[in-house]
Amino acid sequence: MARVRYGARTEAEIAAARTAGARLPDIWSTGVVAVWETDPDAVAAVLPPPLKPTGRPLARVAISKVDLPGYPLGAGSFAVAAAHDGVDGWYPLVMPMTHERALIGGREVFGEPKKLGEVAVEREGRDIRARLARHGIAFVEVRGTVAGELPPPEPAQKTDFYFKFLPAVDGSGFDGDPVLVHCLRNEKVRRLQRITGEVVLRESRYDPVADLPVRRLLEITLGEKTSDQRGKVVERVDARALLPYVHQRYDDPAQVLDGPPEGSA
Repeated sequence: MARVRYGARTEAEIAAARTAGARLPDIWSTGVVAVWETDPDAVAAVLPPPLKPTGRPLARVAISKVDLPGYPLGAGSFAVAAAHDGVDGWYPLVMPMTHERALIGGREVFGEPKKLGEVAVEREGRDIRARLARHGIAFVEVRGTVAGELPPPEPAQKTDFYFKFLPAVDGSGFDGDPVLVHCLRNEKVRRLQRITGEVVLRESRYDPVADLPVRRLLEITLGEKTSDQRGKVVERVDARALLPYVHQRYDDPAQVLDGPPEGSA
């Protein structure tokens, strides 16, 4: 009988696949990163416990194109500064990906809040335009002009915080206790450029990042970088405390009842 590909793999095949995954070469991306000071109350409102605000209410968007051989990928992240147990890092609220393969692995393994979406980084001469879009709305757009070269930073380790969980089969909460994940990335940058420009946040009921407005733009950069990624479960979290934030992960139909905050455009 021919090999049934959905059948069980041998231990040797599983080990070979794991070894091959650990030996991937550096994969370089080209992307725009913007950082700004936003509303401190809004940052505090989106952080599930035990995450806490840092000493500065920062938001960050990263919009990249990744040069995967035969599999070009657009990858984005919108995050706020957060802290846990003496570690400062970022808590992503939404991570649009252009392909299902990148989405599934990140969500199932690390608990990343990935969703399928449109991610674009475009350059024409010195002009740069990058955007994240879903449901026909470019809810984040960064646009500007290359203003000069910056010295690439030294390799550094950065931390993202994720919550990994399984919604309960009966819809009442979770199947098992949710866990808090520290995702550690060792990042290398080979080129960095300064961008003079702006960040535009557009109203979207499914991706309401406009609730974290640009109070003071700190920097926009265009960089070529690579990083590895490993995660660790640092603690189990109170399911009742996390449940009110679960809608962040999904396109919750109930959000159609949520209007934009008063005074927003």
